[in-house]
Amino acid sequence: MHYNSENPDWPNRDRFILSNGHACILQYIFLYLTGYDLSLDDIKHFRQLDSKTPGHPEYGLTPGIEVTTGPLGQGFSNGVGFAIAQKHLAARYNKPGFKLFDYKIFAICSDGDLMEGVASEAASLAGTLELGNMIYIYDDNHITIEGDTNITFTENVVKRFEAYGWHVQSVEDGNDILAIRNAIRNAVVEVHRPSLIKVRTQIGYGSPNKVNTASAHGSPLGVEELKLVKEFLDLILKKLLRCPMKY
Repeated sequence: MHYNSENPDWPNRDRFILSNGHACILQYIFLYLTGYDLSLDDIKHFRQLDSKTPGHPEYGLTPGIEVTTGPLGQGFSNGVGFAIAQKHLAARYNKPGFKLFDYKIFAICSDGDLMEGVASEAASLAGTLELGNMIYIYDDNHITIEGDTNITFTENVVKRFEAYGWHVQSVEDGNDILAIRNAIRNAVVEVHRPSLIKVRTQIGYGSPNKVNTASAHGSPLGVEELKLVKEFLDLILKKLLRCPMKY
């Protein structure tokens, strides 16, 4: 992505939308590590009253947050509007050999987003308008706060988005960073269709007792389970240090 942490409102920055806004602690950490105006104290005050790190991203409160997300399908649909806006600006102001506006819209969306009717309508419009400036990663973990998605959501998402006219790729292992990177690169060069990358993940990965459960979605892990997760991640880190991957 192209962005400038010292100028978060740079007009030609790539936009990032976290449609599954409950995962925003990861976005706040990324913003902190890349130099945006967030401190470690802000991170520590996650989900506290009057903090800069609320439980869902809020536009205008935290630098680097492009849009308020929370209600399912909202961020997904706003991203389509962002993509239309980029196309409008490019058509009006770009000149041959001089592109003022060529930014892209990146987003992460969830099972819950894709269940919503508003997301379906927006996705259909994006395919019709051939918005090739959109790159969406679908976090396919099969879990909602109520339980497994099989309760209410059994459709073939890949075929649905292909029917909308999207460029669709699948990554079967959410821990395969190289596969995800290659899929994103493929999506970047696809300029005639919006892109969806379905990534199969495990919610609560590393938690031996709560992985792939609804309790990992809506509740803290707890002190004892957190210790087990840290032990697991320590083993993974030691393994990586012994056999470093080339990115």
